[in-house]
Amino acid sequence: MPDYIDDLRLAHVLADQADDITMGRFKALDLAVESKPDRTPVTDADTAVEDAIRVSLGRSRPRDSVHGEERADTGLGPRRWIIDPIDGTANFLRGVPVWATLIALEDDGEIVAGVVSAPALNRRWWATKGGGAYTGRTLITGSKIHVSKVARISDAFFAYASLNGWVSIGKGQQIVDLLRGVWRTRAFGDFWSYMLLAEGAVDIAAEPDLALHDMAAVSIVVQEAGGQFTNLAGVPGPAGPGAYASNGLLHADLLAQLG
Repeated sequence: MPDYIDDLRLAHVLADQADDITMGRFKALDLAVESKPDRTPVTDADTAVEDAIRVSLGRSRPRDSVHGEERADTGLGPRRWIIDPIDGTANFLRGVPVWATLIALEDDGEIVAGVVSAPALNRRWWATKGGGAYTGRTLITGSKIHVSKVARISDAFFAYASLNGWVSIGKGQQIVDLLRGVWRTRAFGDFWSYMLLAEGAVDIAAEPDLALHDMAAVSIVVQEAGGQFTNLAGVPGPAGPGAYASNGLLHADLLAQLG
C-alpha cells in the first residue's frame, strides 16, 4: 500500500502557502467580500488561496485533478486534490480566528491524505491512510492523536454547528433530544468540531448540510485517529449528504438517535 508521505509533505507546503495568504488578509480593512449564488460569502482570500494551490499543484502534480470550492474542477485522473481554501469564511470575515484551509488527496475514490491548517489558532492536523493522525506545526514535531473512549451517549460531549439546518431537513426534534441526552454540548462548528473529536476532546459531531470539500480532509483525520465518519445514512466516507462523526464507540447510538 502506498504511504503517500511525499503527497503529505506537499500538502504541508501547500498549507504553508495558504497560511501566508490568509494571515495576510485576516482582519484586513480592504478585504473584498461577495455573495455566491447560494448566499454564502466568499472573500478575496478564499479565491487567492485556491488559485495559489492550483498553480502549485499544476507544477508539482500536473497529472492530478483538482476539486475546489471556488473554481471549476480540472483534470480527469484517478488522483484528485480536494481543496477548501477557507473553511469558516463567515468567521474569517468577522475576525473570529476559527477557520482553516482544508487540503485532501483522493486516490481512486478514497481519501488517502489530509491536512487541516488553522493558522490563527496556531494549530495544524494531518493524516494519511494507515499512518495515523497527528497535530503540530511540522511533520517532524507532530504528536499522535486519538479519539476518546467514552462509551455512553449520556456521558458524551456533542459538538455541532447550528440548529437551523437540522430543522430544515426535518430532524429538529431528534437533534434537540440528542442535545438534552448528552453530558455537554457546544456549537464549535466547521472543521473545529471534527479536530476536537480526533483529539478526544469531544465525542460526537454532526452537521446536516456539507459539501465534499468541507469533509474530505477532516474525515481522514477523524478515521485515522480511531473514529468513524459517515453520511446521514451511515455510509462511511465524506461523500455526504451531511456528516455524523464519533469516537466509534458511540456511532451506532448516534445513528439510532438522528437516523
